[in-house]
Amino acid sequence: MGSTAGRVLVTDLDGTLLAGDEDSRRHLRHALDRHPDITVVYATGRGLASVRSVLTDDPFAPWPRWIIADVGASIIDTTDMSHAESLEGPLRTGWPGHHRVRRALRRFPQLVHQDAVAQQGRCSYYLAAEHLSEEITAAVERMGCSWTYSADRYFDVLPPRAGKGPALRALMHRLHWPRAHLLVAGDSLNDLSLFRLGTHGVVVGNAEPALVAQVAADPLVHHPALDGAAAVLHVLERLGWVRLRRPRRVVIGYHRPPWQRYEGRWRPPASPNGILPTLVSALGADPEGQLDAVWAAATTEDAATAATVPPGLPLTLLPLPAGQWAGYFHRACKETLWPALTSQPHLIRHDPADWADYEAVNSAFAQHVSAHAAHGGTVWLHDYNLWLVPGLLKRQRPDLTVGLFHHTPFPDPRTFRRLPSAAQLRTSLGQLDWAGFHTAAFAENFRTLLSGGAVSRMPRIGVHPLGIDRRAVAALARSRAAGTAAAGGRDGPVILSVERLDYAKAPVHKIHALAELLDRQPELRGRLRYRLVCPPPEPGIRAYDTTRTRLERAIGELNRSQRKAGWEPVEYLSRSLPFEEVVDHYLAADVFWVTSLADGMNLTAQEFLTAQAATGRSGVLILSRHAGAAAYVEGHALLTDPYSPHDMVEKLRTALAMSPARRRAHTARLAALLATTPPPAEWARAVIGAIEGASARPG
Repeated sequence: MGSTAGRVLVTDLDGTLLAGDEDSRRHLRHALDRHPDITVVYATGRGLASVRSVLTDDPFAPWPRWIIADVGASIIDTTDMSHAESLEGPLRTGWPGHHRVRRALRRFPQLVHQDAVAQQGRCSYYLAAEHLSEEITAAVERMGCSWTYSADRYFDVLPPRAGKGPALRALMHRLHWPRAHLLVAGDSLNDLSLFRLGTHGVVVGNAEPALVAQVAADPLVHHPALDGAAAVLHVLERLGWVRLRRPRRVVIGYHRPPWQRYEGRWRPPASPNGILPTLVSALGADPEGQLDAVWAAATTEDAATAATVPPGLPLTLLPLPAGQWAGYFHRACKETLWPALTSQPHLIRHDPADWADYEAVNSAFAQHVSAHAAHGGTVWLHDYNLWLVPGLLKRQRPDLTVGLFHHTPFPDPRTFRRLPSAAQLRTSLGQLDWAGFHTAAFAENFRTLLSGGAVSRMPRIGVHPLGIDRRAVAALARSRAAGTAAAGGRDGPVILSVERLDYAKAPVHKIHALAELLDRQPELRGRLRYRLVCPPPEPGIRAYDTTRTRLERAIGELNRSQRKAGWEPVEYLSRSLPFEEVVDHYLAADVFWVTSLADGMNLTAQEFLTAQAATGRSGVLILSRHAGAAAYVEGHALLTDPYSPHDMVEKLRTALAMSPARRRAHTARLAALLATTPPPAEWARAVIGAIEGASARPG
């Protein structure tokens, strides 16, 4: 969220600010109290005396800096409750006076004067919709006046230049308020002129249909499916003007935020694929708040910085000390839990101090989620980083339905039990209402771990393979296909891997297999290129240091031993690349090589196939049989076993020897098989629905 300095909320009262349930009104009032740099302006049909009674009697009405009253005929400065006559004067020019208006219109018995309503600079009537006629409006216009009609009941006669919109325009000019810094809110047709000023707008869910229809095409106007104050607060949050504090129906819990801060600025995910952009797309596909969700994440920024979230993203951040984060994530997650998840239990390292940080962060996270979850709400947690949260949360909030999706592999029970805190973790996971996985095999490992009396109630279990944004990848691939980068390397076959630095990706295994291939097929020397895009982990993670050292040594040895003039077999790109460049590499590759010892779905394989198919290319995918995606292409894919050096070499030879016709058929078949996964936003909505459906799990 950028600075809110100069932000202005201009809101109608009845039906808008004063409408909705008490909790929503309280939350809106508190949000505005926490953001005094948002100027509040009332724009109402009430007179000043009536507005004063609201400010005196209503505990949830925020104090306005300005009041536009009498349907725009009055402007009041609340510093002393005086009329701003220099602004009102032009608005009331041509006003014939209250008594003259009443005399001129008394021949219309359908008009019932609002005797009990104090009026200045206007004349207000009740008028049934069926009695609104051209004869009445013409009589008003002959006096040189304007009129508004709203809610099928209220007929207001105004000076020719008056109205809520003109009054607000006068304030904007006087106070130099930029249009982009204003949000107007209303529910009836007498608010329509506010929405004609080119500012942000919110039409509340309980608005009269005629107003909705009038502004439906305006891209600056939001239409939440929420009433009154709840709708106003929702849009303030979407614009990033206020920080979320009100309870939400759905809380998404992930250990890190979807956007990353770099040099003081928020940056969105580079790729359209993966869990971070998937959840962003799910929230972005819910612009009017039907999902009513917030993303809860941790940050090592201070509390003040954590309050400045990206605009338009419903995000709430939990500040954590940097040292605690290091113990929790860099060591407990990566050195204790990750080896078990990737079926490498011999690499497990357990330090009680680091585990204490893991427990502390999970406890703080449970409290953070609880503070943002509405009664009876749904919590969707992600991955092993939050394995202790279900147990903690269920003790604090038994009313919540808690689900957890595992984007990682889930190990067999024997490997899981090698964890020093296996019993503690299993007890917490047994408190879940729902657990989700990419494959049936991962789900069965989880079921087996919790069966046999380990838990009193088995969570419901779902298998929901995550796909990619195929449309976005295909469009980008087609746009990049004519570039020089995509055409490079055609003097010989290009083998490509795109993966983070991690022993679970078996990068050293690949270098050894490549060395053996070149020994067995020396004719490939000077022609074959292996391009390894392998960015390092975030600073502070030591778990992959040995792998990095071994990888760089193996690459150096292979390049030195096989080097020819102008050629080396391995091109090692040890940095993060923009997604556009990654797609360039997908298009330039003849073989995409995935050799994970254990993996979730592996979205890079899907990206490669989508990019190749979209541009009519015929690259070959070699996929580890231990990747989640293998479960969906088995029998059609070229699967390899990274635990078998011989198999890795043979699969490379097979891929390089494929005829063009076989390659085309291979690519098309695999792309079609993996295209059955739903789009990411749809996938997220399906998972939330599955968690909500588990709320009545059997006892």
